[in-house]
Amino acid sequence: MIFIDICFIMMINLLMMSLISVFFGFYFLIYNLNIFIEFNLLNLNSSSIVMTLFFDWMCLFFLSIVLFISSSVVYYSKYYMEGDLMMNRFISLVLMFVFSMMLLIISPNLISILLGWDGLGLVSYCLVIYYQNIKSFNAGMLTVLSNRIGDIFLLFSIAWMLNFGSWNYIFFMDFMKMNFEMKFILLFVLLASFTKSAQIPFSSWLPAAMAAPTPVSSLVHSSTLVTVGIYLMIRFEKVLMNKEFISWFMLISVLTMFMSGLNANFENDLKKIIALSTLSQLGLMMSILFLGFSQLAFFHLLTHALFKALLFMCAGLLIHNLMNFQDIRYMGCISNQMPLVSICFNFSNLSLCGFPFLAGFYSKDLILEKVMLMNFNNFIIILFMLSTLFTVMYTFRLIYFSMIKFSGFLSLNFLNDNSWGMNKSFLGLIMMVILGGSSLSWILFPYPMMICLPFFLKIFPLLIVLFGSLFGYMIFLMNLNKLSIKFYFLKNFFSLMWFLPFISTNCMIKFPLLISMEMSFMDQNWTEFLVGQGVLKFMKNYSSWMDLLIFYFNSLLNLFLLMILVWWYFYIYI
Repeated sequence: MIFIDICFIMMINLLMMSLISVFFGFYFLIYNLNIFIEFNLLNLNSSSIVMTLFFDWMCLFFLSIVLFISSSVVYYSKYYMEGDLMMNRFISLVLMFVFSMMLLIISPNLISILLGWDGLGLVSYCLVIYYQNIKSFNAGMLTVLSNRIGDIFLLFSIAWMLNFGSWNYIFFMDFMKMNFEMKFILLFVLLASFTKSAQIPFSSWLPAAMAAPTPVSSLVHSSTLVTVGIYLMIRFEKVLMNKEFISWFMLISVLTMFMSGLNANFENDLKKIIALSTLSQLGLMMSILFLGFSQLAFFHLLTHALFKALLFMCAGLLIHNLMNFQDIRYMGCISNQMPLVSICFNFSNLSLCGFPFLAGFYSKDLILEKVMLMNFNNFIIILFMLSTLFTVMYTFRLIYFSMIKFSGFLSLNFLNDNSWGMNKSFLGLIMMVILGGSSLSWILFPYPMMICLPFFLKIFPLLIVLFGSLFGYMIFLMNLNKLSIKFYFLKNFFSLMWFLPFISTNCMIKFPLLISMEMSFMDQNWTEFLVGQGVLKFMKNYSSWMDLLIFYFNSLLNLFLLMILVWWYFYIYI
């Protein structure tokens, strides 16, 4: 009962902080306020160490979404992790994860950003390996090592910022636009954001991170870990107009969106399909950011966080009731077993597709119309449209497999442990999925964007939804996993993320191991004897000598103190 009370109290606190943040976000947006709060931590001669916090409407709205989703996830975890023996540890890790994200959001300083950045990386590793098995350990190592690459690039940008005399990048934006050195800082920050947001070639860790518990996946893939790179690039929007290498990064982002959408149509794991949809949406946000529409990217970031959190929470309840099976081919007819969860699941899926008047529609439709309005490369525009079509296809394929098909034998063994506590955690998010898109569009865009397009292009996003649902039904009937042996390599290429997991794991390990074997043959293991074992032997001997010296020193110290006491006694009394 103590754990339940703690969970409920933390949920109420996070919800109250979310409401306070959204209230101040309205106030800051109306009056166009930007507030810096500085704490002088240490003064040393003429130097001072200052902690700076930055609050504006964008930061406060993002904070409110993160805290709102976190409150739902904490309340959901109380019931989802009910049989776990370490629930207090799990909730503590989730709260540390949220507070690291909060520190990163309100930081205008690269050093404090690094603290939140590394906090997210470390806690995400602890959460991915929470189920202690080999699969979780491998996924955790892939996750943490991929994110360490981004940490290195962020450290490079911190080192280069020394040329400006301060790490508060937000004070130097106008100057950085004209400075040649800013190209290096922007390049390092871009590479760091690409690792955190799992763009090509760092995409393999994001589906692997599905080894974490489902509440963690709901939090990570909606508003925390993977969105950090997008948020950091939105903060650097003023210096993103350098067209020398931005177009190459935009091409990589569009290819990420295309690759993940194509792969999801071949995937059968429920959580991996939703993870690949996250990767697709991250590529969409990055690419529209590189086109110069940072406010649109932020708008889609908020709407995506709402429906993706609900999608993962519904998927977790489905997996729980299907006795931990995640293969969609064994599902079917779930809408009869869990009507409320099925409604939430389908609403969030339709919002992901961009179905009219749900949360995802307002951002995705606006993004596609902006892309068609621009006089840009036709190849990029075609990739945009194909990726959006793939999104609708795998979403409807998932709906057909889980809700409509009657041949799934696991439906006969349904647990139906449909606790009302879990369902209550969905209610706030389902309201935001239905009403949040229109509300955010009215708030963020005070006047409607006038986008004048021909009639066919204007209805083209709706046609994508219509034809995508039909093509998804065709893929559902075709069963792409039964392709002929002639297309075996092509099928593996499409379904294994263009072999990125193998490139990120086996190819990175194989050649260093071969080189180390050759080196051991050349030196006949003398390196191990002199360096590895030799250093260990020296340290053991050195520690034993140090123990002996410490013993003698303590003996001499005791003798010295005894002599002082004797001298003091004779001096006073004799």
